[in-house]
Amino acid sequence: MGFFKNLLENITTTKRVSTVQMVQERGNGFYSYNGKMYQSDIVRACIRPKIKAIGKLTAKHIRETITADARKIAVNPEPYIRFLLEEPNQYMTGQLLQEKLAAQLILNNNAFAVIMRDENGFPNAIFPVAAMQADAVYDASGNLYLKFYMQNGNVLTFAYDDVIHLRGDFYENDIFGDPIAPAIVPLMEIVTTTDQGIVKAIRNSAVVRWLLMFASSMRSEDIKQRAQDFADSFLNVSNGTGVAAVDAKAEAKQIDPKDYVPNAQQMDKTTQRIYALFNTNQQIVTSIANENEQNAYFDAEIEPVLKQLSGEYTRKLFSRRERGCGNRIVFEASAWDFASTTTKLNLLQMVDRGALTPNEWRRAFNLAPVDGGDKPIRRLDTQPVDRNTTQTTQKGDDNT
Repeated sequence: MGFFKNLLENITTTKRVSTVQMVQERGNGFYSYNGKMYQSDIVRACIRPKIKAIGKLTAKHIRETITADARKIAVNPEPYIRFLLEEPNQYMTGQLLQEKLAAQLILNNNAFAVIMRDENGFPNAIFPVAAMQADAVYDASGNLYLKFYMQNGNVLTFAYDDVIHLRGDFYENDIFGDPIAPAIVPLMEIVTTTDQGIVKAIRNSAVVRWLLMFASSMRSEDIKQRAQDFADSFLNVSNGTGVAAVDAKAEAKQIDPKDYVPNAQQMDKTTQRIYALFNTNQQIVTSIANENEQNAYFDAEIEPVLKQLSGEYTRKLFSRRERGCGNRIVFEASAWDFASTTTKLNLLQMVDRGALTPNEWRRAFNLAPVDGGDKPIRRLDTQPVDRNTTQTTQKGDDNT
């Protein structure tokens, strides 16, 4: 990971950026939350289902050509675009890049990836940018750039046209998504304080188990010595009798430790508020949601990111002219990802009617395609019912 960061931070910017004179605009920037939010088990559990679902999206290059006679759609017509989507850089696949962008988007409401281009201007790599801060800067002509401040102190500047920028809670700022920190910090403080209190209470509960009360005054050294002798004689595992005895000079009293138990209702409400902030619930987090709950989660959380990914990739990888010629990037999700086994089996009827091809149905079960399975098939063992023929058949059966 460190090698990858060093590589990204040493990448030279495009010529347009390296020679431009920047105009700083303080206050129009994005700051990532540095409260180690990802280290929380609750937060990580909340965001993991969404990250994995976005990573499962399939990116495709679509070229749609419409003429007076026909409409043609080509899937992945350019090999270099297909390879770029499958392997955006030498360190990760397209799935891992999508997961990394999803994690940044959820935790910061902003996610960045820079597009590297060859000498001819064609995109040949996409790298995620994990910046501590990003500022929007403009040149004298009004062109927008993003200035990234990295963890090691390096500063990278890229043209906004070369940056895939995903945003969440896009309300107050004109460029960046609103930070999630003001909403999550109070909840995280409650969780952290409670966890620390539990740990300290468990440790403290094992400190004092017995109390020796002496009938007469004693020097502190003698008190410590008598207490140590009592512990060595009666609280040691080698004492197999299980019996302790003291004389009239002292009284031994066992202390019942009171383990700290947090308010269950308060903790449950805090957890539910964190779930609500990330728009999830216990069923989604623990992977026990039913089919309808999974589909509702997809519609509310995954599909908006899907559309944003498609739009950003399309407008940053293709020029206006290329988009005008029908080029676009789409991120597709299988409609059967959240379907139950019963629902998938029922889809076999759609294959018999020609609505689905055999390979499309096999894909629902993650089965390999078969030869000839991309052609629709239809059952031919049915025919329209002829009333006269039916009556004749019935009479013949009666005579028999």
